[in-house]
Amino acid sequence: MTTAEQAPGSPDDLRERISAVMPGIIDDLTRLVAIPSCAFPGFPPEPVLKMAAETVAWLHRSGMPNARLLEVPDGYPVVYGDRPAPPGAPTVLLYAHYDVQPAPPEQGWTIDPWSPTVRDGRLYGRGAADDKSGIAMHAATLQAFGDGLAVGIKVVIEGEEETDSHLEAFALANPDLFTADVYVIADGGNEQVGEPVIGVSTRGGVVLEVAVNTLEQPVHSGLFGGAAPDALLALMRMLATLHDDTGDVAVTGLAHSDWDGDDTDEQLFRRASGTLPGQPLVGTGRLSSRLWTRPAISVIGLDAPPTHGAVNALAPRAKAVVAMRIPPGADADHECQRLTEHLVAAAPWGVSVEVNPTVLWPGWSTSPNGPFVTLAREAMTEVFGKPTGVIGSGGSIPLLTTLAEINPAAEFVLWGAEDGAQANIHSADESVDLAELERAALAQTIFVARLSSDARMDQGKQS
Repeated sequence: MTTAEQAPGSPDDLRERISAVMPGIIDDLTRLVAIPSCAFPGFPPEPVLKMAAETVAWLHRSGMPNARLLEVPDGYPVVYGDRPAPPGAPTVLLYAHYDVQPAPPEQGWTIDPWSPTVRDGRLYGRGAADDKSGIAMHAATLQAFGDGLAVGIKVVIEGEEETDSHLEAFALANPDLFTADVYVIADGGNEQVGEPVIGVSTRGGVVLEVAVNTLEQPVHSGLFGGAAPDALLALMRMLATLHDDTGDVAVTGLAHSDWDGDDTDEQLFRRASGTLPGQPLVGTGRLSSRLWTRPAISVIGLDAPPTHGAVNALAPRAKAVVAMRIPPGADADHECQRLTEHLVAAAPWGVSVEVNPTVLWPGWSTSPNGPFVTLAREAMTEVFGKPTGVIGSGGSIPLLTTLAEINPAAEFVLWGAEDGAQANIHSADESVDLAELERAALAQTIFVARLSSDARMDQGKQS
């Protein structure tokens, strides 16, 4: 373990300290990316629990001796550690998650997702960016300070962020563990390497299953087609009504607004999304609004006969999983009701429809101009040498809403090393830029170093 003998001081001193610890941080990150810690149902629990234990050990080596596992009812444990704040100093909670997305071969991986590989300055492997890089940021910050921390620290590393999390209920039942003056969420990143931004909002979401039943069993399409209702065709007609001809969501009564900050660069978005050349984007209005402050609907699962081995038969049943992202501030129950009513009303031919919501969660936002966020933006600007912008996120981190409920006066800093243009989170060949990871860790370290001395923090706590 590399630790500091004295409290960090100047930015140059902090830069040297982060530079000194990064080789060990990258070694640990590389080793832990090899652990397939997928917490989804149906995946083996042993790798997830191994990753949890290794995260505790990493925090021990980083100067958090009381890091331990806290059992979460019905879920995987949360890694937790804390150091009390000196008198008058704020407490910062550092968050990341140790679980990862699955990495099925059909995603198109060109490497083994569990054999971390460094190529052209990027570390490839499932979880290298999302979100084991966030754990690496926190470990680097702790190692740079050693025993010289002048603020209170809480570390929360979740084990179920990518699946149905049980941590929200645990946090509500144990609010004292999660109170802080500022929550630093290392589960984001710049839209492209070297261009600093901080996230100030995430969309919420609704996931539901919609099922259509029309026949007792499959029947011959030649003998019965034309009169017997095909469940799959009925479902397809329903799903097709969710968008208008431009690609905008056509469900009435949903919350929406326009993003009032800088717009997203379309060419950068095209590269990051892999949109094919010549393919128009869908929807209307500013791209940032479509991505961050308006609803978006996707069909993420469909039960239908496969094309291989298809037979001439009408489908008696069909089911889809519909996911809707909702803007920050929208009421998830209200939005779910509007979507449900739309699907039921769109059912053709009098078919039987059943709609079952499975997951609902609200969006989240924080002020871009609060004292903590302002200090974090200044730290980013100092490290990257460019003004730091603010962005929204179309994705979600459900715990943020719970933390805001526990401590409404607290601020949030959402950043990280998951660059949107190349990281490929949730996709094939996920990777993290190692130089970007070092810059992110340095910005976080500068931010934490200044928390106890900056007068704006006292103002923020009093407000």
